[in-house]
Amino acid sequence: MVSRASGPDTVRPVETCEPGRMALVLDRGRDAHARRAWSQAVALLSAADDAAPLEALDLERLAEAAYLVGRDKSSEEAWARAHREWARIGNVAHAARSAFWLAFILLNNGDVVRASGWVDRTRRLLDEAGADCVEQGYIRYLVALRAAFEGDPSNAHVTFTQAVEIGRRFDSSELMTLARVGQGRCLVYLGDVDAGMALLDEAMVALTATEMSPVAIGDLYCTVVDACHELFDLRRAREWTGALSRWCDEQPDLVMYRGQCTVHRAELMQFRGAWSDAMEEVDRACQHLTETPGQPMIGSAFYLRADLHRLRGEFAKAERQYRQASEHGRDPQPGLALLRLAQGQTEAAAATIRRVLDEVSDPAGRARVLAPYAEIMLAAQDVAAARMVIEELDSIARDLNAPYLRALAAQVAGTVEFAEGDARAALGPLRRAWAGWRDLEAPYDAARSRVMIALACRALGDEDSAQMELDAARTTLRRLEAAPDLARIEQIAGRPAASVPGGLSARELEVLILVARGGTNRGIAAELVISDRTVASHVSHIFTKLGVSNRSAATAYAYDHGLV
Repeated sequence: MVSRASGPDTVRPVETCEPGRMALVLDRGRDAHARRAWSQAVALLSAADDAAPLEALDLERLAEAAYLVGRDKSSEEAWARAHREWARIGNVAHAARSAFWLAFILLNNGDVVRASGWVDRTRRLLDEAGADCVEQGYIRYLVALRAAFEGDPSNAHVTFTQAVEIGRRFDSSELMTLARVGQGRCLVYLGDVDAGMALLDEAMVALTATEMSPVAIGDLYCTVVDACHELFDLRRAREWTGALSRWCDEQPDLVMYRGQCTVHRAELMQFRGAWSDAMEEVDRACQHLTETPGQPMIGSAFYLRADLHRLRGEFAKAERQYRQASEHGRDPQPGLALLRLAQGQTEAAAATIRRVLDEVSDPAGRARVLAPYAEIMLAAQDVAAARMVIEELDSIARDLNAPYLRALAAQVAGTVEFAEGDARAALGPLRRAWAGWRDLEAPYDAARSRVMIALACRALGDEDSAQMELDAARTTLRRLEAAPDLARIEQIAGRPAASVPGGLSARELEVLILVARGGTNRGIAAELVISDRTVASHVSHIFTKLGVSNRSAATAYAYDHGLV
């Protein structure tokens, strides 16, 4: 192996390392594993293994650390060796546990055939030994997980329940927690959303109070966060994404789970109106995920980046990112159809969104398509088609008990009522939608509701209220730099968009005003709910665009141009 020049974990070439030195390297590898310094653990344990084959317990440490830094192949080999070593010395239970983790990783990577082989092999090993141990429950968990992946939630739920009971009998909190999350996901798929989410909550409370394998912890966090996003449960999504972020941050060289965490964090930032921060976050996610081949979230990262470009009117960039998402296995719809609509290609958008809706059958999937479908159908002047989605979207919102979907359903209902010429009937659902978005802290969606409220007020002859709603929406959309929506507002208001001095963006103008008022980067970040780094980037761009070199000159510019 290649030696490193210096540092506390320096590893000399194996052929020159005396036995005492390698014993020290092994001890350091074990210590690095205990400290969750995963890259160091892999390097040191691998060096020790090159000198003399590791014992089974150290092979498990190497397998775990390798998986967490994204070296799946090395991890699989180490788990397989650990399994064989435990079996060789007659420890059937430990051999089964090593095989469990290998099959667990294979299943989660989509390699069902190889995972099934290990499940069957391990089940036979336990049965032949007549072993009554907790590992029997772990194997049942894998059987249930395989059934869930194959689209059989009913049988999966039964088998997850068996795993929970075995975990309870052997007092294994880890097994019970893993299996309860499986039970919860199955109940959600079977339509009992409240009971399913209650089990997920129970499992996550146990997670924070129980010592578990880091592989299990990362998987549990990501599984529950995924469930929250699938069900549009933004409150839980925020809570558990935050917990996952903190857990990842405690392990700087962690590769597994970090990309998924970053993408979900960026999604929440976008929803809450921190678009610049969301773009920075998703850029980090794309870089992180592309560095480790085979990461399933990379397509979602490109899709989110495309959405952000589309919302800001950067259509060429959005198109490239949707194509990147597609290349990485993420369906670029409905975002690409909405892009076509924004580009004025209404017929193309309508043809695409009709096809997409026809192909989606699950309620959560349809909920993601129904609102874009209604928007595009209204643009295509097919009001009847848009009206047809209202009842279905409202029904899904009730079934999932999701405030996000209730606000979305109200928005669609109000927009359709207005399109049918009944401005008075439109106001009720539009105001409910606005209140829902406000409560969810979703400024972009709230601003779009206010634009529709303004149109309804104007149709009823209330021009003062219409102008106030438009002004409020304009303020939000300028902050977000939502160029297409701003252009629509100015068209509605009957005047061109106001020019910004110095060619500054709307966000940069905000930052300049706060700088001129004496704000520090940290203070500005807190007021605008963005990161210090984002503020520093905006300040740098402001200096470049205005041709100034410091905050004093920028402040003088602001006062000279009547900005403060």
